[in-house]
Amino acid sequence: MFKQYGKEIVIGFVPVFLLFLQFIMGVNTIPIVLLGAIVGGLLFMARSRGHLATVGGERKTKSRPVKPMSFDQIGGQERAKQELVEALDFLVKVDQISKFGIRPMKGILLTGPPGTGKTLLAKAAAQYTDSIYLGASGSEFVEMYVGVGASRIRDLFKEARQKAAKQNKSSAVIFIDEIDVIGGKRDGGQQREYDQTLNQLLTELDGIHTSDTPRILLIGATNRKEMLDSALLRPGRFDRHISVDLPDKKGRSHILNIHAKNKPLDSTEVNLEKIAEESFGFSGAQLESVMNEAAIYAMREDSEAISQRHLSMAIDKVMMGERTDREATKEERERVALHELGHAIAAELVRPGSVSQVALLPRGQALGYVRHNPQDDKYLYTKEFLEGQIMIALGGAAAEEMFYGDRSTGSRSDFDQAMNIVRSMVECGLTELGIIESSMMTPDKWASITRTILDELMIRVKELLESNREVFTASLDVLTIEETLSGDRFRQLLAEAA
Repeated sequence: MFKQYGKEIVIGFVPVFLLFLQFIMGVNTIPIVLLGAIVGGLLFMARSRGHLATVGGERKTKSRPVKPMSFDQIGGQERAKQELVEALDFLVKVDQISKFGIRPMKGILLTGPPGTGKTLLAKAAAQYTDSIYLGASGSEFVEMYVGVGASRIRDLFKEARQKAAKQNKSSAVIFIDEIDVIGGKRDGGQQREYDQTLNQLLTELDGIHTSDTPRILLIGATNRKEMLDSALLRPGRFDRHISVDLPDKKGRSHILNIHAKNKPLDSTEVNLEKIAEESFGFSGAQLESVMNEAAIYAMREDSEAISQRHLSMAIDKVMMGERTDREATKEERERVALHELGHAIAAELVRPGSVSQVALLPRGQALGYVRHNPQDDKYLYTKEFLEGQIMIALGGAAAEEMFYGDRSTGSRSDFDQAMNIVRSMVECGLTELGIIESSMMTPDKWASITRTILDELMIRVKELLESNREVFTASLDVLTIEETLSGDRFRQLLAEAA
């Protein structure tokens, strides 16, 4: 009975006892009450903190069932997959690495832009090595309560060992996404929660012994490798750094084909190779979104299959956002049409065949746009190429000046793009200044070199467009009525007006 009602009995007895001491025995009970309140408060805070640390750690590090993922299901990252498989073989081919005295890797760092497949590679790594997989995000380890992050790190490694032992696995893969949150450079500050979390992670990595079973492999992912602490990057912790870059044209085609397997494509007209060309600079996540948005467009129109037009519309949506309902006046539409034709004509004359579409449709913050189709993926740029890019960017403003005698605010982003290219040219020694450290450039010097280059190229692009004034006249009516011109149709109008 006391066990059942013990708490209620104590709560009732304590005040009666205090009253007895105060009024019957004449004892001053105020100090006793204050001391009891202080002790109770301290006990409550200690229990709350311990509860938070324990419950938080268990909740955050508790793994969820993971859908099996193989390397064949990941497209566009052949080099990264090859490097990763070679590193994982140290876990799989134990006899061979023992023969050559090779130490198995403790950690692998995946670096690259968002959406390139770093998480998928980590899941495929667990599948390849037949390992337990536990995933977490760096933000899950940082709390306002001191010690919680370190506790969660300990719990994560402990859970990995326990699950591997329970399922008779010889290894476990721990994946921490956005590891720069807890692995950032330390600046000497004291009692910082994420410093303690990083210290605990370093301790756990040092405690991973290659001869232990199960073996633990830590895979980290980040978009900002330069932010990581040097103690985390050294050999013996993250032994191999693998760059997961944006896919090239071949990789984009592979990714599109993977995501097209469960979608009804119109086999008579859909050309995924062309979509791969038009989606230069897209990540794997963006390409998946292109296929998904194309399917949504097809379903919205009650189509039986996804057409090339749906895929083209999906690229525009992923690149610039959904079409808006902003209604422009007739004068604004004509100005926007001439502005975009200026970009398109300059692009075709500087780099023939580069225009994929000219559109007079408001998307995102733009009232119209020109989508360019790079012929080949380029990673190195010459002075001539960059000057051509600036001329294309200035083409819209030049067209407005030709027909209206002034410019509009629609050229703001074009000028920003042009000035960024000028900055790259200066930093790469491609201007009259020669090789120079950009930090030595004063604001006046930046303004002078930028004005010189942009004024010269503006004159050149105006002369180029003026010699093709008939193309504006031939294309303006078609664009304002149809609102979109494909690259082939635009080149046909360009050839007819020449």
